[in-house]
Amino acid sequence: MALYKRGNIWWIVISHRGKRIQETTGTADKTAAQQYHDKFKAELWKTEKLEEKPQRTWMDAVVKWFSEMQHKRSLYDDKLHIKWLDKYLDKLYLIEITKQKVDDIAKAREAEGVKPATVNRMMALVRAILRKAAHEWEWIDKVPLVRMRKVENKRIRWITREEAAKLLATLPRHLSAMAAFSLATGLRQANVTGLRWQDVDLIRRHALIHPDQAKTKKAIPVPLNEDAIAVLKSQMGKHNEYVFTYQGKRIVQCSTKAWRAALKRVGINNFRWHDLRHTWASWHVQSGTSLQELQVLGGWASFDMVLRYAHLSSDHLRSAAERISLLKTG
Repeated sequence: MALYKRGNIWWIVISHRGKRIQETTGTADKTAAQQYHDKFKAELWKTEKLEEKPQRTWMDAVVKWFSEMQHKRSLYDDKLHIKWLDKYLDKLYLIEITKQKVDDIAKAREAEGVKPATVNRMMALVRAILRKAAHEWEWIDKVPLVRMRKVENKRIRWITREEAAKLLATLPRHLSAMAAFSLATGLRQANVTGLRWQDVDLIRRHALIHPDQAKTKKAIPVPLNEDAIAVLKSQMGKHNEYVFTYQGKRIVQCSTKAWRAALKRVGINNFRWHDLRHTWASWHVQSGTSLQELQVLGGWASFDMVLRYAHLSSDHLRSAAERISLLKTG
């Protein structure tokens, strides 16, 4: 039988090269399901007899992408980008997604007033899916050029200890705990929300970010200071697996309405959750931590990333400069 029902949805059954292929049509309409069956069967024939690749749609690629990327830390952000892209790519075949089409989409996103970095993240996702479709799934022969926007990577936004204290006091308890831990360790948002008790050693005052959880794909040892230990102790007994939770569930998003409301109440402007990491790094450099030490503590792969904070260490470097002063007495 070519068609059969599971619940309200029609499925197809096709025998091909001695194998039985079953696939959902995604519709409760029998006529539409029959059309899907006929098209699917025709594509199999063309692939075998004419050595043509079957015509896959953008949505085919999206579904396969999400099925293979469940481990991805930024999956929530991917879903937001895909939702925005729907109106431009939803009904297109992959071969219809050209360089011009991709560039038009990027310009449309820019026209909404978003930052170049946001456009680049969306374009990087489109490129990654198309590369999968070409190089792994063999659905298309080539990937169109995806042009990235120029981004000035000079933004260093940090707050004072006084401002931080006001913010922590204003945030809801679960966000305040995570923010305090971020300020104590410098960990990225995904590493804080994904922190498990099994990777925390309160006796040795140490936590570990595994390579598959780190942006650089290298393990990050995290020394825990008194502030970090105090936060961890306040979270004990709330969840068996994850350190930071809300109403018994793991937290996956920190930049929430409650976060923005707290910033507004204490008068802190132009401040993102990631700026807690900038604040941590800035406090370290201002307190005399060397840039080499900071690189190890923050898990940066490139020293260039740490040099962004060099201007904050002028007082610390001044004492080093005085060591060879000809006017120095004694």
